[in-house]
Amino acid sequence: MKNIPSVDLADFLSDDPIKKKKFIDELGKAYEEIGFVALKNHFLTDELTQKLYDQVEKFFQLPVETKESYDRPELNGQRGYVSFGKEHAKGKKEGDLKEFWHFGQEASDDAELTETYPDNIEVKELPEFNKTGMEAYRMLEKTGIYVLRALALHIGLQEDYFDHWASNGNSILRPIHYPPITSEPENAVRAGAHGDINLITLLMGASAPGLQVQNRDGEWLDAIAEEDELVINVGDMLERHTNNKLKSTIHRVVNPPKDLWHTHRYSIPFFMHPRSDMKLDCLDECVDADHPKEYKDITAGDFLHQRLVEIGLIKK
Repeated sequence: MKNIPSVDLADFLSDDPIKKKKFIDELGKAYEEIGFVALKNHFLTDELTQKLYDQVEKFFQLPVETKESYDRPELNGQRGYVSFGKEHAKGKKEGDLKEFWHFGQEASDDAELTETYPDNIEVKELPEFNKTGMEAYRMLEKTGIYVLRALALHIGLQEDYFDHWASNGNSILRPIHYPPITSEPENAVRAGAHGDINLITLLMGASAPGLQVQNRDGEWLDAIAEEDELVINVGDMLERHTNNKLKSTIHRVVNPPKDLWHTHRYSIPFFMHPRSDMKLDCLDECVDADHPKEYKDITAGDFLHQRLVEIGLIKK
């Protein structure tokens, strides 16, 4: 049984206004109530998904010293390799039981950005790694823009409100490896309870279960999607921008039962960030007498920096 609602992007892309409205209403309701959906008929093919997972597994099987040669501390974990246990959930001191890689935006020539993104780091041992990663990046970015268009209409904005900010935005594709657990973890889990920083997160099907979301009653529910679905959730930036109308749900990745400690888990989320100069001020459409403004004005770039310090990727 599913614990998160399922929606079909084909409804939104159809020429049928009834189907389009159905998608907008279902997506909006889900994001106001639990903050997560499973999305089918997105732009990421099964073939590309499998190809990327193959490359990702090959990378994480490389010797530790090889992987660490792609660590760039001066980039604060925003490109390349981040080693095991380096990141932790906000408010926790125990590092998560994971290592990961970051692919970042390669902006178009006409982007007219106010910032410069660092270059992606090429993995010379795997000639298809970067190419495959960026192909998936583009398909997930395209999917995310359509989801944001539906949300803009749900909020009462112009459909293309997010287009400029999300296109060429500071988004990150993060292949994650959760290695086998070899000894009893002390208060550590594969990913501690947290809300995502960004606008929305698009999660490719993980290689093993473990993702859980917290409902309004504080209960933890397994986030289950079909193999051909993406799990997509609201991040803290969008919750803030909509003055809590859309929910950034707390979620975590729990450790497997002890008899499965020997297993590896791979997961590939796409964190959709806007351009850093986007203002996250509470939208007028989401503020009224019953819902007063809850947050101070801030830009996406300043908010991101603040959160990267809180999770340990930027040192104070």
